[in-house]
This record gives sequence, structure tokens and C-alpha cells, in this order.
Amino acid sequence: MEHKLVIIPTYNEKENIEKMIRKVFSLPTNFEILVIEDGSPDGTGKIVKNLQKEFPEKLHMLERSGKLGLGTAYLTGFKWGLDHNYDYIFEMDCDFSHNPDDLEHLFKACSEEGADLAIGSRYISGINVINWPLGRVLMSYFASVYVRLVTRMSVMDTTAGFKCYRSEVLKTIDLDNVRLKGYGFQIEMKFTAWKHGFNLVEVPIIFTERQEGTSKMSGGIFNEALWGVMKMKIRSWFRKYAKPNMG
Repeated sequence: MEHKLVIIPTYNEKENIEKMIRKVFSLPTNFEILVIEDGSPDGTGKIVKNLQKEFPEKLHMLERSGKLGLGTAYLTGFKWGLDHNYDYIFEMDCDFSHNPDDLEHLFKACSEEGADLAIGSRYISGINVINWPLGRVLMSYFASVYVRLVTRMSVMDTTAGFKCYRSEVLKTIDLDNVRLKGYGFQIEMKFTAWKHGFNLVEVPIIFTERQEGTSKMSGGIFNEALWGVMKMKIRSWFRKYAKPNMG
């Protein structure tokens, strides 16, 4: 029996968290959820605790003392997932910008179609983004172009945060050595997996801007990604990347 863990970081997501949890648990595949809750003052954690009574085996939560960032939330979740022997570990937003139905497609790409890392891609079949202002679409799209130029990766959606990893990928990557913490984190994880020789596959998704709650996006996040990517590339010249042992 393969175990599948969906990691969902939360900060002030009381409008979305219960709907998201119930939706994921209604899917045909048996997913478990790990909420990384960063001390939301709006009571998000309390909602999750109440739902844990209903789903004691499937709903897990790690509470942290404050807003510590997206990258560190996922790294915390990855380590927990590996410690608990999950076979597939997913990243997903809480705000329904990622359609939970697409978890099935990402899982299939890894479990049946040979992907080691399946990426929910906004740009693999045109630009599939709904309700974003044009400036943000262009900024995100050209950020991915820039990353492709710097890294030489062929991934179209380099900043995507909707993903499925086979556990071997996360075991191979030195998680303590991941430097970038904002959107750059998403780029660094893909780049490192690619450098190790894993098979990265993009699965087309439609990304819809959140309806409830507030976006956590900021210009500083993009600045970190732009400068961080250049530094990441330079660091990679001085590193050795072990090839995966897929035996």
C-alpha cells in the first residue's frame, strides 16, 4: 500500500481550510494531509484541530510559532513525511488556486507514467492562469523564462508550487542545504532534483487566483528569486550531484 501525503502550509486561511480538507478527502485516491500552521491569528489551527477528531488517521498538523516562510514550511513537512515513510509527497496551496482534483493527475504521472517529480504547470500548454492582473502574469511568465536561461532546465513553469515528489527525490536532495526560502525555493527544489538526474514531468493545470482570504505575494519574493537563482547556479558549479539509485 503506497502512502500519499499532501502538505498544505497555512497562514490565516480560515475561509478555505475546511473546504480544502474535505475536498481532498473526497477524492478517489486515499490522500493524507499535513497542515503546516504558522500561528494564524484567525483561528485556522483551531479549525484543523476540530477536523482531526473527524479524520484522526488522515489529518495531521504541525504548528509553528509564527510566519516563518513558505520554503521552511515545506522543508519541515518533507522531513516529517520522510520520517513517517510516505511514498509520495505533494505540495499544494490552501486557497484553491490549485484545483485539488489535479492531485490525481500529479499522482498518476509519478505512480504510472515514470515521473520522479510531477509539476502542476501553468505554462506547458499556453498560459493557463485565471483572475490574475496582466502584470502579474507577465512577471511570473518571464521569471520562468529567466530561470530557464540561467539554469538550462527545460521546465516551463519553474516557480510552480503544485507538485508531487516520489520520496526518493526528497531523500536524495540535501534538504538542510536548500538556501532559497520564498518562490526561489520552488525553483531550487526543481533545479536540484534535475541536477541529480531525476525525471521532471510537467502536467498541465489551470491556476485560479484565490477567491477567499488574501494573497501572500510580494515584490521582495521575486527579487529573492531573481538574485537567488543566479547565486544558486554559481554554487552548482562547485557541487557534485549524486545520480539517483532507482534500483
